Amino acid sequence: MEIADTPLATVRANIAAACKIARRDPGEVTLIAVSKTHPAEAIMPLLEEGQRHFGENRVQEAQAKWPELKERFPATQLHLIGQLQSNKAEDAVQLFDCIHSLDRPSLVTALAKAFDKHGKQVPCFIQVDVGEEPQKGGCPVKDLPALLDQARDAGIPVVGLMCIPPFDFEPVPFFAFLDKLARDHGLEGRSMGMSGDYETAIKLGATHVRVGTALFGARD
Repeated sequence: MEIADTPLATVRANIAAACKIARRDPGEVTLIAVSKTHPAEAIMPLLEEGQRHFGENRVQEAQAKWPELKERFPATQLHLIGQLQSNKAEDAVQLFDCIHSLDRPSLVTALAKAFDKHGKQVPCFIQVDVGEEPQKGGCPVKDLPALLDQARDAGIPVVGLMCIPPFDFEPVPFFAFLDKLARDHGLEGRSMGMSGDYETAIKLGATHVRVGTALFGARD
C-alpha cells in the first residue's frame, strides 16, 4: 500500500478539504487517532507514517501499551478521551499529555493534587453533557461556569471544551452549541467530531477531532 492510499492519508486529506471550505488553516486542527482497544502492532503503522497524537479511553490499557511506544516515538502526545475516575488521576497525570474528560468538582480536586505532587500540569478540556445524557459523563451545561471557575482557581490549565453528541441525532446543533459555549467562556479549544462527523465538526470550529474507525477499521 502506498502512503497516498492509507487511511491516515485519506483522513488528513478530508481534514484539509473541510478546512478549505471553512476557510481555516489545517494547522489549527489536531487529529487524534483513537487507539483504544487496538494493540501496539495496529498502532505502529500510524506512528511510522508520522501520526503523533493518539487517544485512549482507559488509564490501565494505556499503561500497558504506551510507555514502550512513547520511548520509541518520544514526540507522541497521548490524550485521555474516556471518563477518568478520581482515584486514577495520579496515574493519568503521569502518562497523558492532555485530558479531555474533566467533568466534576471531585476530579478537579484530584487532578490539582496530582499536579502538585508530580510538578506537572496537563492541559484539560472540560467535557460538557450537551445532549443531557448523564450516562455518558460530562458536566451539565448549567454547572459549567462554576466548574470552570473551580478549575481555574485550582490552577488547572483548561484549554477548551469537549463533547460527544447523542447517537442517531444530527450533530450540527450540538457542535454549534459547544462552539458557542467555548466562545462565551473565552476558551480556544473545541474537542468534537469523530469518524462519522469530523468534517462537519471542523466546519463548526473543532480544534481537536477524535478519529478511530476511519483509521483503524471497525472494532469487533
